[in-house]
Order: sequence, then C-alpha cells, then structure tokens
Amino acid sequence: MELTLKIVDADGFVLASSTGQDETFLVFRQSYREGEQVVVEASQPGHVFLALDSAIQPGLVYMKECSYSLAVPFGDRRRPYSPNAFKGDIHRLSVRRARHGEIAHRRNMALNPWDDHANRTLFPHARANVETRGEAVFAARNAIDGEKANDDHGFWPYTSWGINRDPQAALTVEFGRPVRIDEIVFYLRADFPHDSWWEEASVTFSSGKTFSFPLVKSGAAQGFPIEPCLVEWVELHGLIKAEDVSPFPALTQIEIWGTEAPRAGNLDVVVAAADEHA
Repeated sequence: MELTLKIVDADGFVLASSTGQDETFLVFRQSYREGEQVVVEASQPGHVFLALDSAIQPGLVYMKECSYSLAVPFGDRRRPYSPNAFKGDIHRLSVRRARHGEIAHRRNMALNPWDDHANRTLFPHARANVETRGEAVFAARNAIDGEKANDDHGFWPYTSWGINRDPQAALTVEFGRPVRIDEIVFYLRADFPHDSWWEEASVTFSSGKTFSFPLVKSGAAQGFPIEPCLVEWVELHGLIKAEDVSPFPALTQIEIWGTEAPRAGNLDVVVAAADEHA
C-alpha cells in the first residue's frame, strides 16, 4: 500500500508532503494557519495506523476510500483536542499500513480519535441528530475519541456528546464495512450534581435487532455482552433520563467491542486470517 501525507493550504497548494510504501512520516516545520488541511492518501482502501499530531493518541482506522482530509481546527473546533495539539512550529505526522495482528484481534471497533463532522471516508464515524448548542465539545465525535475522563464537562479532556435536553436524541456509529461485535460499553458523563444520567438506553443494529440496557448513576464503565452479530452501524437511542433535578445527561464514550468480519470482502482481514492458519 502506497501512503502519502500532505499539508495543503486554503488555496489547495501543497506545503509539504511525504510518500512511502506501507509507512511514511512527515515533519512540517511551520505553524498551522486557518484553512490548512492534513491529507492522507492511500493507493487502496484498508486499515491504517494513523498519528496526525503528537498530542493525540494514534488510532487504528479503516479507510473506505483512498483519501481523507482533516481541516486543522481553530477557534471552537480546537476545544475537543489537547491544548498542545496542532500548536507550535514543528509537527510530526505518520501513517502506516496496519499489521495483520492489529487488524485481526478483538478491540474497540468504535475508536477513532480522528473523526470529524466532515469525515466520510475514515471509519468508524459518529453522527447524531442533535448536539448541544452545536458546540464542538459536545459533538458526536467526542463519544468515540478515546477520551474517558468524565468527572467534569465543557473542555478537553472532559469532552462528551451532549443531547441539548432532547429526549429524541440519537447517536449513530458507522463502521464503513461489516464488523462482528459482541459487547457494548457506556461511559456516562458523571459531573454530578451538574449532570443527570440515563436509567435505560436502547441500541439498534443495522441488522434490525434492538436491545435495551439498564444504566446506573456512575462514571465507571457499564458493559453489556451481546450475542455476536455482524453489523455495519449501531444507533444509540431511547435514552430514558433519571428523575432528578439536573436536566443534563450526556455520554462521554461508547465502546463497541468485537473483531473484523473475515468474509466481508476485506483483503487485509483475509490475509491476516490466512497468516494465522499458515
């Protein structure tokens, strides 16, 4: 897999780039300016291990198409990230093709630190029908970014998905291909007494099945094993708020554990399975 990293300015001019076979690094020796984008290109779809900023955890993600762009965040859009992210006049970026063992093992299939509202090619991807006041610190992407600190709210690392007090709020996690899942874990935001909590949450799968899970007032992980099934997306909905004085339940993180689906036509997974049985 040929991989390319680029920094592109607001006019589309390439400020820096690096290309390699299965892995490449890019050191950008300038401060970012508004309108610039980080671009990842691959010669074919597949799994990559992506590290676009040293202050953000790397992530194993699936590129469904051959190009992904992230607008360098400024203003409100910067608030979900570490104060050190995208700052300074030297930046180290890297991308490599994921190794077979990394692809094949059981993991949190919902994790993507690089998700963004505009993202349509890098999976998983989170979207919601409501986000509190449209603010970035309450965006759907925060529920899958891997940040699980939850005893405060409104700024990094206490980002969350906020539902703007809407009982019809729903969050969808898309995987971009079929995956096999077997457990769902919720981290409720737990800035009590500012926060409320949900006593029940429902999850519907792309297969049509719906499950309801009882939740308690806690900031700890609340995990629920499910019968293994193949899905392409999962929707969280039916959020039943506890009867308390706070109107602010929110979700810090959702984890969806499972494995790749070897028969889903994914070349990386087929190769990994063949290697394991060689």
